[in-house]
Amino acid sequence: MADKPEGDAKFWGPLAAPSLDDIEALAVAALDALPEPFRSLSRDVECRVADFPTDEVCKDMELDSPFDLLGLFEGVGLTDDGASPFTGQMPNRVWLYRRPMLDYWAEHTDTLGEIVTHVLIHEIGHHFGLSDDDMYAIDDGLR
Repeated sequence: MADKPEGDAKFWGPLAAPSLDDIEALAVAALDALPEPFRSLSRDVECRVADFPTDEVCKDMELDSPFDLLGLFEGVGLTDDGASPFTGQMPNRVWLYRRPMLDYWAEHTDTLGEIVTHVLIHEIGHHFGLSDDDMYAIDDGLR
């Protein structure tokens, strides 16, 4: 086993965890791959990547750990009058959290791209006015 490159520190030494920019690139690719009309209807949604949710988000959502949240939608869904921004209304935004996604990736067989895409689509579902229960039902119906 010692002769395998995977056991050699020189093989693993230069490798690094995917960066915030790497996660963002995966998210941009997922957004670009959305079918129409979803892609057009999502073009004004900002997509941001952070290592973790803020302390305020963790407190508001009563999370046991910041690792418990992979993504978050902030804004007003299209079915809740989100199509016409009110004066002073912030744009709809999706947050993707890198460290929780990397932990999930390490513990499962999904590719990182699949995880980022799944989380992004789930959060964009909120932009379209879908609840978590709606999306779980859709997801269960696809399996």
